[in-house]
Amino acid sequence: MTIKRFSPLGAVSRRARLLAVASGLVTVAALAAPTAMAQPAPAPTVSAAQLAEAGSAVRGADVAGTAWYTDQASGKVVVTVDSTVSDAEVAKIKDSVADTAAGVTIKHTSGTFNKLIAGGEAIYTSGGRCSLGFNVRSGSTYYALTAGHCTNIGSTWYTNSSGTALLGSTAGSSFPGNDFGIIRHSNSANADGRVYLYNGSYQDITTAANPSVGQRVTRSGSTTGVHTGTVSGLNATVNYGGGDIVSGLVQTNVCAEPGDSGGPLFAGSTALGLTSGGSGNCSSGGTTFFQPVVEALNNYGVSVF
Repeated sequence: MTIKRFSPLGAVSRRARLLAVASGLVTVAALAAPTAMAQPAPAPTVSAAQLAEAGSAVRGADVAGTAWYTDQASGKVVVTVDSTVSDAEVAKIKDSVADTAAGVTIKHTSGTFNKLIAGGEAIYTSGGRCSLGFNVRSGSTYYALTAGHCTNIGSTWYTNSSGTALLGSTAGSSFPGNDFGIIRHSNSANADGRVYLYNGSYQDITTAANPSVGQRVTRSGSTTGVHTGTVSGLNATVNYGGGDIVSGLVQTNVCAEPGDSGGPLFAGSTALGLTSGGSGNCSSGGTTFFQPVVEALNNYGVSVF
C-alpha cells in the first residue's frame, strides 16, 4: 500500500510525503489696497447613488484584469488594472464614467488577477504539495480543509510552487488518529465554495453529509484531476506504518496518487470526505481512503458555503 497521498517536491521525511486637490493653482491678484484672500471652491459632493452608477458603468465597460471600489470621500471610483490591461482599455474605462457625476482614479498593479482557489486545486508548503479539500467558514472567517498529514508538515501555505501567492496559515491539524487539518485564509476573498473539475468548470458545494456503502462518488485532486467510483466500506482503519494509524475512514475504489492528498470527495453538491491515502494509481486502479468531512466540520465548528 502506498502511504499518505502526498507528493514531495524536495527531500522530506516519511510523514512529509504527502493555498488635484480642487485648486491646482490659485492666482491672487496684487492690489493696491488689502483684500480678503480668495478661497478655493468646495469640492462637489457626489452621492452614494451617483457613485454606484459610476461603479456600474465601470462594470459595463467589461475590461478583464480590473478591480474597483467607490470612495465616498473623494467622490471617485478607484480602478486597479493589472498588466494585461492596455492603454486603450484604460481609456475605455475612463470614457465609461465620463457621463456620471463621479470621477475616476486609475491604479496599476504588476502581474495578473487570477481566479480563486477552489477545492481540488494544488496547495504548497515546506517543499511539498497537497490538494485543497473544501473552503469553509465560521461567521465571517474563512478556512480551507485538507488532510491532517499535510497540515502536520507546514505552517504557511501557498497556491503556487514558488511560494509567492499566499493562501494562509495552518490553524489546526489532527493526524494520526484522524486525518484532517484546517488552514485560515489570509484573504477571505480568495475562498471559493466550489470544487474544480479540471475541465474548466466547477461543482457548487452546498451541504455536507456522511457517505453510504454503494454510493457513487467523485474525487478531485491536483495530481490526477477528477475520478469517480463507489464507496465500498465505512469506518475503516488504515495503518500507514511508522505509528501512523487512522480510523473512521471511508473506503472506496476511486483511484488517487501522491499530491491528491486532502482533495475533496463529493457527490453532486454534497461534500463527503478528504483524501487520506491508499494503494495503486489512476492507470491500474486501487483502493483509496477518505476522512469523513462531517467529523472535520464538527471538530472545527465550520460549515461549507
